[in-house]
Amino acid sequence: MDRSIEKRLHALSDRLQYIHEIFGGTSNEHVDLLKNKLKEYRERQAWDNQVDPFANVSNLEDLFVYVERKLEAELSPMDKVRIVRHPQRICLRDILENVYDNFTEIGGQDEHSIDPGMLIARAYITRRRGTKLFHQPVMVIGQEKGHGEEFRNGGSVKPWGNAKALQYMRVAETEGIPIHCYVSTPGAFPVEDYPGAAQQIARNIYGMAGIRVPIVAVFSEGGSGGAEAIGLADKRLMFSHGYYSVISPEGAAAIEGRLRGGERASPELIASCAYYQRITAQDNLRFGYIDHILQEPPLGARPHHFDFFRSLRLEVLRATDETVLAVRGLPILRGMAARRRRTAENLEDHPVRWGLGESDKKRLVLRRQKKFLKLSRFACVDQRAFFTKALNAWRDMWRGCWYRVKYDFYRKHQRTISFILEEIEAEWQLVKARMATPFKALRWGKKPEPDLEQAASDLMALSNWVEDNRIRRWNYLSPRYKFDRTLTCPNAETYGCLDLWGPDLFAEFAGVCSYCGHHFPMEPEWYVQNVFDKGSVFEFNTDIEAGNPLDFPDFDEKIQEAQKRTGHKSGCMTFAARIENIKLVVAMFMGTFRGGSVGAAEGQKFIEAAERARKHRWPFLAYVHGTAGIRIQEGTHGVIQMPRCTVAVRQYIESGGLYMVLYDTNSFAGPVASFLGCSPYQFAVRSSNIGFAGPGVIKETTGIDIPPKYHRSYHALSRGHIQGIWDRRHIRANLKQSLLTMGGRNLYYR
Repeated sequence: MDRSIEKRLHALSDRLQYIHEIFGGTSNEHVDLLKNKLKEYRERQAWDNQVDPFANVSNLEDLFVYVERKLEAELSPMDKVRIVRHPQRICLRDILENVYDNFTEIGGQDEHSIDPGMLIARAYITRRRGTKLFHQPVMVIGQEKGHGEEFRNGGSVKPWGNAKALQYMRVAETEGIPIHCYVSTPGAFPVEDYPGAAQQIARNIYGMAGIRVPIVAVFSEGGSGGAEAIGLADKRLMFSHGYYSVISPEGAAAIEGRLRGGERASPELIASCAYYQRITAQDNLRFGYIDHILQEPPLGARPHHFDFFRSLRLEVLRATDETVLAVRGLPILRGMAARRRRTAENLEDHPVRWGLGESDKKRLVLRRQKKFLKLSRFACVDQRAFFTKALNAWRDMWRGCWYRVKYDFYRKHQRTISFILEEIEAEWQLVKARMATPFKALRWGKKPEPDLEQAASDLMALSNWVEDNRIRRWNYLSPRYKFDRTLTCPNAETYGCLDLWGPDLFAEFAGVCSYCGHHFPMEPEWYVQNVFDKGSVFEFNTDIEAGNPLDFPDFDEKIQEAQKRTGHKSGCMTFAARIENIKLVVAMFMGTFRGGSVGAAEGQKFIEAAERARKHRWPFLAYVHGTAGIRIQEGTHGVIQMPRCTVAVRQYIESGGLYMVLYDTNSFAGPVASFLGCSPYQFAVRSSNIGFAGPGVIKETTGIDIPPKYHRSYHALSRGHIQGIWDRRHIRANLKQSLLTMGGRNLYYR
């Protein structure tokens, strides 16, 4: 038999196996047709009764092409997930070798890298204008899954890999070259070794929000926080078979099915979660979370699809050119140039200089930040009337003008005058002290003798006990103080704590064990009424409600039940308050509302709270009563809150504000890995747990049994995630001290 025919038949067998695998091994009439036709051809070949074997194998190849196109139209979201995860899927090394003209891998190589799951390369793209060549440099950063997958951890990057990515983003910023990010990860590796998965992802998102060079991100597999670590970009492209999600379909099925102890979700439940989470490229384009879809060959791009690499190269060039042109020169000329780029047939012959001036870089960053702040506003239920919104916008405009005059002009000169007067007073005190020195030796009279008897009496007498009802110590008491029973501290076996009487524990002791200091969980209302000045709390944006933007099955009822049980319309309560007459804005994530999970409504309320604090020059406190992460039933509407809220925080911090975070109970996943973890001042209530993923998720994804108390606050303190641990009874005093000692002079009370 001809060796070329055997080689073509072998390729067809591989294609058939690939098709079988991406459909999960389920029976399909089209797959069965290909299998039977290939089997018939081999049987005829064995009997050697074919008239024209080359024509027959060509017909068989055409049949494969025809069937693959039909199967392409039948792909479900879960089928696309299997395509993305398949070992034959193109990876970053394939892209570097076929899209760029030259590259050098930096920051380590293969298994000798600090984290081989994160690949970084300095690459060049060569373009021409007439006979002149242009070698345009670019920094390529992305997760690598193939080419040594056994040591690349499947693209699941550890914290130091993300730290390496951020480091070379800043190198690219210094060199003034664009950054191309390729996202292909099922999620970040949930390890809390220094610097910690959540903390490092937060640093990456915060850093990318201010990088002053063009960033283009291309999504293949976008798994939650691992994707966001390199995904905040000016242009976001996505492969047509890719997915972008808050959690894997299997993880969502485990949560929805309430599986425990190693139970496996059914394939039907997994497929249902993949469908209702709206994770495909087409869904994300409709939501506005990506800018363009890169059409792949039928059933996914593989290393032998060279035409796809050519189209990928052109789209990456187009995205980079459009990003540069959008911020350079006059607005009219920018629009004209961008339109010409869209209609140009060959971008290779129309190079654009990628360098930017200082004013261009400022416009680039501002444009990127505005883009993300506008996303997902439609995904929450906003019950505010149009007139109310218009009135608030009008008030904000005039307040903004007034505060700019008050703080940027009047207070600025007032500080200058005060500084001069302070210097004059200091010099006068020095002169006065020198003039008074000769007279200090003279005694103008005897000092009165101390009353030794009274001093001794004060030291030895008993304190004057004033009877005071324990209820008067706190403005609010947990309803549990009425339970006339004893409770056992969880640390009783370790520290020998005695049983605690409920009325004492939840009233006078504020839920704190009097023996070991363990903190029992308390209601959000305890903090609202006991930490801030009585009567000073003013809640705003109460009409922004959590909803069900993806029409996830049975989720409307769950939201309504949470609203009825808690009396709140979302998991985030935003309010203005005072501590010892110091005004501040607070965004409180309530663990009592769906575990404190964050969706579109919570993100929007957080952003508006940060805006309010920025305009008023007030401190901004994020109090995390508890958060289980991003709300999986909202899909990318939830995960997009990670970069959105981080952008709002960055704008607030850069305007001179004081942003503080206080963790309590359990704080995990996306919020900690973004807008909470990026704060320079983070504290935790004692006995709280902080991390990227819970023990069950770590066990399921890595197979590792973590040690007891792995997520406790003192571990977060030891690796630098938080800056201090507070006792619940001292929160008010500690917050007051922090407000007086932290933050810049931009704040109103400075």
